[in-house]
Amino acid sequence: MGAYILRRLLLVIPTLFGVMVINFVLTQFVPGGPIEQIIAQMEGRGNVMESITGGGGDAAFQSEVTSGVTGSTYAGATGLPPAFIEQLEREFGFDKPPLERFAMMMWDYIRFDFGRSWFRSISVVDLVLEKMPVSITLGLWSTLLAYFISIPLGIRKAVRDGSRFDTWTSGAIIVGYAIPGFLFAILLIVLFAGGSYWRIFPLRGLTSDGWEAMSWGARIVDYLWHITLPVIASTISGFATLTLLTKNSFLDEIRKQYVMTARAKGLSESRVLYGHIFRNAMLIVISGFPALFIGVFFGGSLIIETIFSLDGLGRLGFEAALQRDYPVVFGTLFAFGLMGLVVGIITDLTYVLIDPRIDFESRR
Repeated sequence: MGAYILRRLLLVIPTLFGVMVINFVLTQFVPGGPIEQIIAQMEGRGNVMESITGGGGDAAFQSEVTSGVTGSTYAGATGLPPAFIEQLEREFGFDKPPLERFAMMMWDYIRFDFGRSWFRSISVVDLVLEKMPVSITLGLWSTLLAYFISIPLGIRKAVRDGSRFDTWTSGAIIVGYAIPGFLFAILLIVLFAGGSYWRIFPLRGLTSDGWEAMSWGARIVDYLWHITLPVIASTISGFATLTLLTKNSFLDEIRKQYVMTARAKGLSESRVLYGHIFRNAMLIVISGFPALFIGVFFGGSLIIETIFSLDGLGRLGFEAALQRDYPVVFGTLFAFGLMGLVVGIITDLTYVLIDPRIDFESRR
């Protein structure tokens, strides 16, 4: 097992390097870089991408965008001295060739130096830590809620396969899976957050005003009160797949010979189900917990965060990409990519811990 882990760890390096190379190369061809963003903001034109796509600009500015300025490689830089443009290039590092910039960036990232955000005047690490509570809340509670619902429901459906209970719950699961998360979030707001009916839950944020002055018990209640609707909205489509996976895994085990043998020995159905079937059937479900949590945690539902006014990693990534805040984009990509690859190794180790019969060393 040690040799397998070592091989996987060594594969992390070229995999992560390849991800960074591909994304760095792609950014070289994306219009509206950080300098163009600053130029557009200084000249009162808002986001440069809106100007490029004709989002409200006049005909004269469209002409500037398409023709550029003599002596400048940046569209729309009319009235700005070349020395100022050169200063911006030095500050952002664009006075160096792309290969040198990439090498310097990777050297910093290897030392876990992710730099500072270009547009927020804060280090990338501090910025991520600032947004982390929202992502931890959605990722952790959504994953736990999905497991607490899906596993008992999946087992019940497998035991009563083909019954009316199985049919009706399958229909409900399919409907829940088909409803987009953002649409379900809006429905929850309309029904329970003062949209048109009841005002039971708050509409925005993780905590109420004056949360710091509350007692610990009141803080916990207030926190759970705020996260109820966002967590439900982000879980609605996730538990469907997990429920069906649990059901099919149990059905596959129930039909095996060792289950028939256990029943022939006179063991009760409960003993057969939880003493023999459960461990084998839950292997694929439980071992996928780390990957599922990381996926929800780092994926960060941008739409859910926006609807419920939650400032998490989803919005951070979207805004950084929109502003071309490359230190945030590449810093988070490197850190989360590395953690995702490590979690893949942890998932394999979880397989072995749950079922020691699995031996990755013997695979060819």
